[in-house]
Amino acid sequence: MAIQLNELSAFAAVAEHGSFTRAAAQVGIALPTMSQTIRNLEQRLGVRLFNRTTRSVALTEAGERLLTEVRPVLEGLDNVLESVNSFRSKPIGTLRLAVARPYANLMLAPLIQPFLAEYPDIRLEISVDDTHGDIVSGRFDAGIRASHRVERDMTILRIADAFRLMPVASPAYLAGRPRPTTPRDLHGHNCIRFRSPWDGSLLPWIFEKDGEQTEIAVEGSLIVNDPDLLLRPTVDGLGVTYVSEVMAAPWLADGRLVPLLEDYSRTINGVFLYHPSRRHTPMPLLVFLRFIEARRGTGMQGVG
Repeated sequence: MAIQLNELSAFAAVAEHGSFTRAAAQVGIALPTMSQTIRNLEQRLGVRLFNRTTRSVALTEAGERLLTEVRPVLEGLDNVLESVNSFRSKPIGTLRLAVARPYANLMLAPLIQPFLAEYPDIRLEISVDDTHGDIVSGRFDAGIRASHRVERDMTILRIADAFRLMPVASPAYLAGRPRPTTPRDLHGHNCIRFRSPWDGSLLPWIFEKDGEQTEIAVEGSLIVNDPDLLLRPTVDGLGVTYVSEVMAAPWLADGRLVPLLEDYSRTINGVFLYHPSRRHTPMPLLVFLRFIEARRGTGMQGVG
């Protein structure tokens, strides 16, 4: 009975995703091919590995046993291949990154061309992730988020320094209106708010001064769930919005937006690339970490 490696890899992908469709998309093969691969494996073994309905896919008892035995074998094989990769003059493989939307264009995009030029045999896959999902279950090598969104058991590398969250508005909007001097003054302004795409909540407007935090419940005529869409109406003079100075930097620099309540701004402790601690770091991730370190002149550190 000759079990093929691609059959075991396909089986593990379906088991982890609980879906033939998602597993096929992850592996990069057509759904019919994925289904046939699993059928072939079941025929070779003479047992059913999955219970399938129109709505769900679940492992059978035999499938659970096979997954328990196969998973460490596949992980061990990955480690073996990575150890061989270290002897290559140019690392090879796929690097999968999950990146929070505000930092994809601002921080990651400028690194793509020089990184791939330096490592032409690496394939880079970037998923703009607004859900703050688990990178391990999503089979990503690493993620990029603001510090307060990173799980505490991750290994991290700083890619951007601490930044402030603050309200901003355009000079046109502020013309003829009283500029707020305290957070409570925002009750008299049209506030453009952001609804989180990962949990549906409205982003709170939190202010800090002298070690104390204040949250203000604001109102306005526009709510969006896309960070990029948050700024355009603000630049056009619709109202006041609450964003990171990293996102607003281009418009603050050319005067199309002005910061408000700077004495009350809230500070976030930077943006980080993070990844699970593991004995063998995949070579594509390792060289990407070194690439960023060389550009920032900084080292890795632990969360918390």
